[in-house]
Parts: sequence; structure tokens; C-alpha cells
Amino acid sequence: MEYPEIDAFASINSPIHRFDPRAKLVSFTLLIFSFVFVENLAVALSGFLFSFLILLVSRLPLGFALKRIRMVFFFLFPLLLIMPLTVEGEELINISGVSVSVDGLAYASLIIIRALAAVTLALTMLATTRFDVTMKALYALKVPGTLVQMLMFTYRYIFVIIEEFSRMWESMECKGFRLRANYHGLSIFGNILGMLIIKSYDRTSRVYQAMVSKGYSGRPRTLVHLRMSTKDYVLSTCMVLIAISVHAYQLVLI
Repeated sequence: MEYPEIDAFASINSPIHRFDPRAKLVSFTLLIFSFVFVENLAVALSGFLFSFLILLVSRLPLGFALKRIRMVFFFLFPLLLIMPLTVEGEELINISGVSVSVDGLAYASLIIIRALAAVTLALTMLATTRFDVTMKALYALKVPGTLVQMLMFTYRYIFVIIEEFSRMWESMECKGFRLRANYHGLSIFGNILGMLIIKSYDRTSRVYQAMVSKGYSGRPRTLVHLRMSTKDYVLSTCMVLIAISVHAYQLVLI
């Protein structure tokens, strides 16, 4: 199954798309950290619903978003099966001597809901801004240039490496190779990975030389000029207040 790039729908017109990238990065990051550290299940569920509401406001295609969100859910779903059996607490049901605890079920649900809220916010944040503009916003926020460059090149070339690996694997299969858990199969697989690393290194040298010849200086160059408006200040302030109020409300519940 092919997945479009994360910024494939960055040209859609919505309030979240028009949000200044710098303010968006700061406010969404605060929201993500706020929801991740929530300890109350009801508050965490409210945070997830709010995250999904922002996703709807952004007008991103639900199919595009849900394909990515469900991957996280499938990865975390085993917690619902394991933690009720391993976390001590009030017994919900006993099956042939195996106790299923309410506390374990609640804690697993809390972890999954917090993760889904964070992923939904991160997806909305990244998908509503062109990737090069996001990199420029990170520079504007004084994020170390080396880290920004690593993020940029990792994102841009991970798809190239995956495509290269797919071509090599298809070529091996056309020649009759079938991966098996034996010495020969693992040896061939290791050789493929070694060849992929060598090809990636050669490609890195060629790309770097081409970029230097075109005036690469280590900083992103875009035609976009970042400018904060009154709406950006209002929206970012509202999000920061929501991030703070979530934990204030949680303290009241305690």
C-alpha cells in the first residue's frame, strides 16, 4: 500500500493551514506534551476528542489521516490484552484462575488514548504545512541547524532508500531467492543490506556535491515569508491556555 507524503495536502485552505508555522509548531508541541502527561482517563479522552476536532477543522482527508493513526493503534492494541493480566488491582473477571484487573484495563486505555491524541496532533501539525516551510520555521525558532538538516535529509531520502531496497528485493525474487531462516538466507539478506548501505553512501556524496554546486549553504531557502498576524496570536494563545487548563482541571479532580 502506498502512502502519500506527509505534506501532500498542505495546499488545502483551512484555519490550521493558514496558521503561522512557527506558532503552530510551538502551540501544537505544547498541546502534545500536555495530553501525553495526563493521568486521568476522562481528561485524556477529552484531549483526544479535541485533537480529532482540530483534525476535522484542518479539512485533511480522513482516509489519509486514519491510515496513519490506525497504525499506531494496531501497534498499541496488545496493551489491552497484556496489561489487564499483569497490572494488579480490582478484579474485573476471573477466567480459569486468570484474573483480569480493572486498573490494568484503565491504564492500558489511558496509554492508548494519550498516544492517539499525540499522533493526531502531530499529524495535523505536519500535514498542514509544506515540509520545507516547516524546516524554515524550525530555523526561525532557533533549533540547531544540524538537527534541522538531519530531519530534512532523513525525511526526503528515506523514501528513496525504501524504493531502492524494493527494487533490489524484487530483482532477487525474480532470480528465485526466497528468504528462509537459515544461514544461506540470512547471509543473502545481509549482503543486500550491505549493498544498500554502500549505494546510499555513494548517493549521499553525489547529492552533496550537486547541492554545493548549486549554492547550498546549510540553510533552507524558500519564497515563503513568515509573518505573524493577530489571528495567529489569538489562536496560539487559546491553544496554550487549553494545554495549561487540562492539567489545572486534572488537579481539581484530584
